[in-house]
Amino acid sequence: MLKSTPMSPDLERIIRLQQLDNEIESRRKALADLPAALAALDARVEARQTTLSAAKQRQTDNQGARRALEKDLAVVQGRLTKFKDQLMEVKTNKEYTAMQHEIVMAQDGVRGFEDQILELLVLADELDTAVKTADAALTKEKNEVAKERGAREQATSTMGAEIEGLLKQRGAVVSEMTRETLALFDRVSSRHKGSVVAEARDGHCTACHVRLRPQMSNEVRRGDRLIQCESCQRILFLLPPGSATTPPGTGATPAAAPR
Repeated sequence: MLKSTPMSPDLERIIRLQQLDNEIESRRKALADLPAALAALDARVEARQTTLSAAKQRQTDNQGARRALEKDLAVVQGRLTKFKDQLMEVKTNKEYTAMQHEIVMAQDGVRGFEDQILELLVLADELDTAVKTADAALTKEKNEVAKERGAREQATSTMGAEIEGLLKQRGAVVSEMTRETLALFDRVSSRHKGSVVAEARDGHCTACHVRLRPQMSNEVRRGDRLIQCESCQRILFLLPPGSATTPPGTGATPAAAPR
């Protein structure tokens, strides 16, 4: 059985450069996404504010409708009082019957308006509860958004300096690489949007999942030169014995932005 040899310096530098590029990209993406993320937070507050405004408008409409019905009720109640007063002055049965009819009509009108007002009063209680609920939800959302905004702004406030530091580290790594090795890195990075290296595991390239020829697997294991996957052209590496995971930053997914 062939023993794994130490990783070649060129491959170590390429993997380190991949790590640095991933870290730089993740921070640049977080900075680029910040305005949209903050806008999304503002939209959450605006949605709650819209809900509260709509609830208050329904409350106002209910109050206005009640006032209008109360005015109409007052008019009908006035007519009813007038008819009852006139009833005492009628002199014929015909006039008495006609006045009784007017009184019944007015009484029906009073009951109709009172029923409508009662329905609006019941609805008013529900609307009051809806306004209080929406107001509490708005306050809670504002507090949560303020915390999230603060966390995002704090997380991104130092990223400019971090990127600058990472770029210096990158420059130091690049200065140790040959022109040919750096050109290879740039070609593969351009082809795969920054994904340059891939672990060779169980005879497969873990990036494109194509099986490697036995000879190529042996060459990767020897580690004395850079070996590219014949399918995706990524630069292959083999983990040292006892390693459980791939080197940080060599996966296809960059570090996530702060949530």
